[in-house]
Amino acid sequence: MLEIARCVALDHDPAMLLLAAVVCCIGAAALVQMLERARTAERAQRLGWLFLSSMAAGATIWCTHFVAMLSYTAHLPVALDPVLTIASLLIAILGSGIAFGVNGEGRQLSRSIAGGAILGLAISVMHFMGMQAYRVDGIVSWRPGYVAAAIAAAVLFSVAALAVLGREHDLRHRLKVGTVLLIAAVVALHFTAMTAMQVTVIELSSEPLASGDIQVLGIGTALVGMLVIAAGIAAALIDGRTRGNALRELQHMAMTDHLTGLPNRNCFNLEIETRLDHARAAGHRKALAVMDLVRFKDVNDLYGHSVGDAVMKAFAHRLSSALLPGEFVARLGGDEFVVVKGYDDDAQLTGLARRLEYLTAEPVRAEEVEALIRASIGISTFPDDATDASTLVANADLAMLRAKAEKSRRVCFYDLDTDNATRARQELAHDLRHALNGGTELAVHYQVQAAIPAMQVTGFEALVRWQHPKRGKISPEEFISVAEENGMILDLGEWVLRRACSDAAAWPHDAKVAVNLSPLQLLRSDLPGRIEQILATTGLPADRLEIELTESAIMSDRDQSLETLQKIRALGIGIALDDFGTGYSSLETLRIFPFDKIKLDRFFLAEITQSAQARAMVRAVVSLGRSLGMRVLAEGIEEEQQLRILEDEGCDEAQGYFLGRPALLAATRASPIRAEAKDAAAPSTAGVAVSA
Repeated sequence: MLEIARCVALDHDPAMLLLAAVVCCIGAAALVQMLERARTAERAQRLGWLFLSSMAAGATIWCTHFVAMLSYTAHLPVALDPVLTIASLLIAILGSGIAFGVNGEGRQLSRSIAGGAILGLAISVMHFMGMQAYRVDGIVSWRPGYVAAAIAAAVLFSVAALAVLGREHDLRHRLKVGTVLLIAAVVALHFTAMTAMQVTVIELSSEPLASGDIQVLGIGTALVGMLVIAAGIAAALIDGRTRGNALRELQHMAMTDHLTGLPNRNCFNLEIETRLDHARAAGHRKALAVMDLVRFKDVNDLYGHSVGDAVMKAFAHRLSSALLPGEFVARLGGDEFVVVKGYDDDAQLTGLARRLEYLTAEPVRAEEVEALIRASIGISTFPDDATDASTLVANADLAMLRAKAEKSRRVCFYDLDTDNATRARQELAHDLRHALNGGTELAVHYQVQAAIPAMQVTGFEALVRWQHPKRGKISPEEFISVAEENGMILDLGEWVLRRACSDAAAWPHDAKVAVNLSPLQLLRSDLPGRIEQILATTGLPADRLEIELTESAIMSDRDQSLETLQKIRALGIGIALDDFGTGYSSLETLRIFPFDKIKLDRFFLAEITQSAQARAMVRAVVSLGRSLGMRVLAEGIEEEQQLRILEDEGCDEAQGYFLGRPALLAATRASPIRAEAKDAAAPSTAGVAVSA
C-alpha cells in the first residue's frame, strides 16, 4: 500500500491526475444512471440503453486510464502506439457491453458475479494493452504480485458494483454506492498496475513526446471522453423528462374522472385522508356530503348514453362551479358525487345542504335536452359522526340511503340510532351474500303435509333456514326481506329450488316437495326452462314438484304470470295458491290461473275453534275448491280440535306444528301420521318459505 501511495504522490502530475479523477467520477455517475434506465426499460429500449452504457463505460475507463497514464512521470522519452491505443478503447467498449449483457437486469446474484467479473477483466485488459501502447526508451518489467492484485481489485469492485445496482433497495443509495464501487474498480486497477511496472532506462527515441504535448494529448483525450459521456447524459436527461411527463400524465389519468374531469375515487381517498389529518391536528371540523342522482337512469333510457354523458358533464360543471373556497368535489363513479367542506358552526352545515339541494332543483340543459334530475344527499361530520375517513364515508352513505328511502326528504344528516339499523341490514346482506356463495350456513328444512282424514303423507314444504355463524338463527322474515332489498332473492329462490329437488330425488318415497316462488322469479321469462333444467339435473320427476306462490306475486304482471304458469303446468308440475284468504283473494284469479291446490292461510285456523264465522269461511273455501277441481290445504294446524273441524268440513290436506315441525331431513318413509302422538302444546311459530 505504501508503494502504491508513493507511486500516486511522486510519479504523477497532480493537474493531469485531477483531470483523470474528474473524468472517472462524472463518467461513473452517468454510467450507473444509464444502467438503471436499461434495467427498467422494455426489451427494445433496454438494448439501446445497454449500447449507450457500453459506450459510456468504455469511454470512462479508457479516458481515465490514458489521462492518468499520461500524467505518469517516466523521466525518459515517451511515445504512443496508435493501433494499440485504439484497440484498447475497443476492448473497453466491447468488454463492457458483454458484461452488461450477461448481467441483464441484475436481479440474480450469479449473473451479477459473472457480469462483474467480465467487466473487471475488460478494465484489466484495456489497461495492460494501453500500457503496451505506452512506449518508453527502456526495458519494462512487471511485478507479478501487484499485477494479480490489480486484476483482483478490478474484478471484486466490479462484481460488487453490479450486485449493488441490481438490488431493489433505495434508488439513491443504490446509485451512490454503485458509482463509488465503479470508480474504485478503475482507480484500484490503474494505480496498482502502475506500481507493478518497473522501467530500466535505455534512451533510443529521437522524437519523444514533450511534456507540453503530453498535457495537450491528455486534455484532448479527456474532452473526447467527456463528449461521449455527455451524449449519454443528454440521452438520460431526455428520457427522464419524457418519463416524467408520461408519469405526470398517468397520475392525472389515475386521479381524474375521464368523463367529467373532476377528481375520481382514487383522488378523493387521498384528499379526504389528508384533510382529516389536518383537521385532526388543528381541531377543525369537516363535513362530507354524498350525492346520488336518483333519476339519471331515466335520462339514459330516454335519450341514449351520449346525451346522458353530456348531462353528466353539465351537472358536474354546475357542481364544481358552485364550490366555495376550500371545498372539494369528486365523482366516485356512475351517478355518485361527494363534496368535502370545512365548517365552524351548524349554520354553515345547513347552508351546504341547501346549496346542494338547490343545485339539483333546476333542470340540466345539454344537447338540446332539459333533464330534470334529483339527488338523494347524505351528510356526516368529523369528528362528531366519525373520526376516520372510512367511517365518515360509510355514515354519509347510510344517511344518503335514508334520504333515498324516505323520498319526501332529499337531504338527511347522519343519525346514529336510525342509520345503525340500516348498517345492520347492510351487514346482514353482506353475510347473506357470502352464505349464498358457497357457505354452509343456509339449509332447507321440510314440513310435512298430510291428507285428511287418513293422515297419509302427501308431501313436504321446503323452508329455508339460516344459521348465522355469529348471530345464530336468523328469522326468515328478516333475511328474506334483506334478500329482496339487495337483489339476492332470485339467487336465494333458485338455490332453495335446486336443493329441494335434489333432496327429494334422494328420498326413499315418492312424496311431493313444495317450493315457494318469489314475485321476481315469476317475472322471469326463462323460469320454466330453468325449472326444467333443475329437474333434469337432479333427476326429480316433474309430478313430484309443486310450486307455491301468492296472489300478490301474480298481480305484479298478470299476463306474464299467466303465460309462465301455463308453461310450468305443461311440464307436469303442480301449482298451489299460497296464503289464500289474505291479499286480493280474487275469484277471477282462481278462474283464470291453472292452480291445482289452494292453501288456506293460518289466519282462519287461529279462530276456527271459537268463531262460527271462521268455520263458515273455511267451509266456503273448501266448497269452492271442490267445485273448481282444486284441493284445499289448511296451514297452521297447532291442535287436534282444529284438525277434527277440518275433517268435518271436508278439507283435503293439513300442515302445521301439530303434524310435524320443519326438519332438516324429510321422513324416511311416507307412512300415516298418528296425530294423537303429536305435541299439542307446540309453539305457534310456523315455518316460512321463500316468498315475498
